[in-house]
Amino acid sequence: PVSHPFRQATLELLYTLRQNLAAQTISEPEDRELIMRLAPLYQQERELAKLEGQRQVVENLLRVRFGSVDAELLAIIEAILALPPEEFTPLLVQLSRQDLIARFGNN
Repeated sequence: PVSHPFRQATLELLYTLRQNLAAQTISEPEDRELIMRLAPLYQQERELAKLEGQRQVVENLLRVRFGSVDAELLAIIEAILALPPEEFTPLLVQLSRQDLIARFGNN
């Protein structure tokens, strides 16, 4: 399951195995199939980690700018994350709290 505490460590070990198998000449169909099945799992985990990192950046910027992240600010984080980082970062630095809520609160 996605929330299992050992998921990340397991995926990292499987990725290492995948890399080792990919570096070798693979003649067994089972090994080729395993490599093909591991790639999307690892990629999915990397994407989730990237999104979580972006979320932490947004929360930290909001906390630094406004002292805390209350319910109103928490409510706009998903809308902010819909933008690429190069777009949301200047907005978080330049816009006031009220402007951020007005811009992202209705999404």
